[in-house]
Amino acid sequence: MIKNIQLTLLPGEADQDVSIRRYIALETGYAAKRIRGFHIDKRSIDARSRQPKIILQLTVYIDQDIEEPVAFDPGLRDVSNAPVAVIIGAGPAGLFAALRFITLGYRPLLVERGKDVRSRRRDLAAMNREGIVNPDSNYCFGEGGAGT
Repeated sequence: MIKNIQLTLLPGEADQDVSIRRYIALETGYAAKRIRGFHIDKRSIDARSRQPKIILQLTVYIDQDIEEPVAFDPGLRDVSNAPVAVIIGAGPAGLFAALRFITLGYRPLLVERGKDVRSRRRDLAAMNREGIVNPDSNYCFGEGGAGT
């Protein structure tokens, strides 16, 4: 039998298979020896309280051999030697355009105007405090630009 469950654990427990198996047995009501294995499908952190908690979404195998997950194959072709398509802007639309060009058999070249996020923050602070505008690093240009 395959069951999908969610566990909320302390950080020290979430890294130990023995602890996870014990909590799986408590959550499902099955003896630990009947649990053949599990996959962690999703791991998140709940940091709203003083003591952070780890939330695990699990696929649990009870009285059944564990199935290895199938590797994801996006089915994209190798475009290393294909003609180049230049895309201006690495925002959501630029990334989508790059993916689309790959599916059409072109090698995308993404060109981004502006600075990285950390440097851009400094430029935005200078613009807000002192009115100094950097034409290549502002609200519209730079990593994490207008689309964020």
